[in-house]
Amino acid sequence: MAPSSTPVSASGTFTLAASSPDPITVTRLGFGAMRITGPGIWGDPADHAVAIDVLRRAVDLGVDFIDTADSYGPEVSENLIREALHPYDGILVATKGGLTRQGPDRWAAVGRPEYLRQCVQMSLRRLAVERIDLWQLHRIDPLVPADEQFGVIKEMQEEGLIRHVGLSEVSVADVQAAREVLDIVSVQNLYNIANRSSEALVDYSEAEGIGFIPWFPLGARALVQPNGPLGSTAARLGVTPGQVALAWLLQRSPAMLPIPGTGSLDHLVENCGGAGVTLDELALAELSTLTVG
Repeated sequence: MAPSSTPVSASGTFTLAASSPDPITVTRLGFGAMRITGPGIWGDPADHAVAIDVLRRAVDLGVDFIDTADSYGPEVSENLIREALHPYDGILVATKGGLTRQGPDRWAAVGRPEYLRQCVQMSLRRLAVERIDLWQLHRIDPLVPADEQFGVIKEMQEEGLIRHVGLSEVSVADVQAAREVLDIVSVQNLYNIANRSSEALVDYSEAEGIGFIPWFPLGARALVQPNGPLGSTAARLGVTPGQVALAWLLQRSPAMLPIPGTGSLDHLVENCGGAGVTLDELALAELSTLTVG
């Protein structure tokens, strides 16, 4: 049977903040809501109705973890999520703040405490919630003392505006420093089968019970083409290269929470099918030596 018919629940579950009094359990294969915006992650999607359909179809397929950010659009992704899915019954909507936008594909970190507080307040309004279940610092601003950034996040958590906190594009040392101030339940770094530069953080996250959210989980487009480096493994298993890439992530660590994003219903169904793919020993051996130029 084609793995695209396999429910997302086949990916298993992970519990964020498992040792806290307020844990959240999610299905491991989630959805990244960056690509439902316009080109360059700027402006509205080409087809508003399709973007809404993609979000609702993701939930129909079993996705209960959706990742977004105030800078996606900016604001567009959060607004679409509210329109499509509010009041989010059984869905964890995670958002991020701390990156400003200057145009398509242009980003700059701003970590001033007053700005981070504005990010949270505006996301609360756009998502139409009183508390953000998982708010992630999109980047640690190198121009602002890290303790000031962590401190205001802790304040907002104590005020009830944020339930749980995550970080994005960080090192093990960054996470350790943040944990001196507040509890960190997730980290989100660039990581995929062809870019394993965050291996140390994956291992640290698994050991510490922290969810690891790999962004860009499918890597460059060339990686998931039928004639690409995953093509022969995918053909032997009767699946697509993209499903191989997602299955590899899910088997890499039980703390791994991939969030493949797309604005296409067909690609969404294909990605969700990756939850039901199991890579055999031969496939894992083939992929262990993968290098992509």
